[in-house]
Amino acid sequence: MNSVRPAQAHDFPAVHALVCALAHFEQAPNEVEVTPESLLQDWKANRFDVWVAESAGAVQGMALGFWRYSTWKGPTYHLEDLVVDESYRGRGLGGLLFRTVAQHAAALGAQRLHWEVLDWNTPAVRFYESLGAEIAQNWWPCRLDRAGLERLAGSSLPPVDSHNATVLP
Repeated sequence: MNSVRPAQAHDFPAVHALVCALAHFEQAPNEVEVTPESLLQDWKANRFDVWVAESAGAVQGMALGFWRYSTWKGPTYHLEDLVVDESYRGRGLGGLLFRTVAQHAAALGAQRLHWEVLDWNTPAVRFYESLGAEIAQNWWPCRLDRAGLERLAGSSLPPVDSHNATVLP
């Protein structure tokens, strides 16, 4: 029987293994820097929510998300990753995980659910479209890695008081 539940501390080795499997699938296996221990520490610090899908008495999938804020819509929820072990795909676990995340976000007042999907991941795109998702073609995700953040933060730009959102003299 398939089931989904909030993760518990003992689930983080399995969560980490699924993160690594996803990175391998996305052709980026060397990009994973988190460990089961760092994931657990961040989870305990309430930096994210995570649910696990169980089948055959073991964790076979997970979904990890967190709150963000839209200046146009208000509180929104971000689904960072949803992954199901390859040998358990097509058995309803992905749908159960996605529905659980959607229920969590809706129950706590999210105005929308946001996530990203690789354009070449056709099975995932079809899955999300089957759920009624809008796949935006005109928004490009942008990011700075840690080195980029440090470089920008230490640049010759004027210092900023981030609490008051002002440039300091």
